[in-house]
Amino acid sequence: MKRVPAKDFQDLIVWQKAHQLVLSVYRFSKNFPKNEMYGLTSQIRRAVISVPANIAEGFKKKTRPDKVRYMNIAQGSLEECRYYLIVAKDLGYGDTSQLMPQLEEVSKLLEAYTASILNSGS
Repeated sequence: MKRVPAKDFQDLIVWQKAHQLVLSVYRFSKNFPKNEMYGLTSQIRRAVISVPANIAEGFKKKTRPDKVRYMNIAQGSLEECRYYLIVAKDLGYGDTSQLMPQLEEVSKLLEAYTASILNSGS
């Protein structure tokens, strides 16, 4: 079965899953202490929203190196988010057991998508 190329970034499963992760992290961080508003709350949200944003931006880039660069930035932001989730858990700000598998799924999809870009003819 031949895959149909995505018309826009919203067609990408990796973007859809990353977007769902953003929504989950926003809901999770909503209950952080008020004194974290400009600290961990801001940092974790900035990191997680960067993931689908970079996937979207990279989608329209013309060259493979440009596309891969944005996917790499997205992967870096995902790892940053992973660390913030560890900190939040260790500080007792909430249970991350639902978020870590979501993050892991996005990471694997992002790796696969990056590999497909590198292996494509265009």
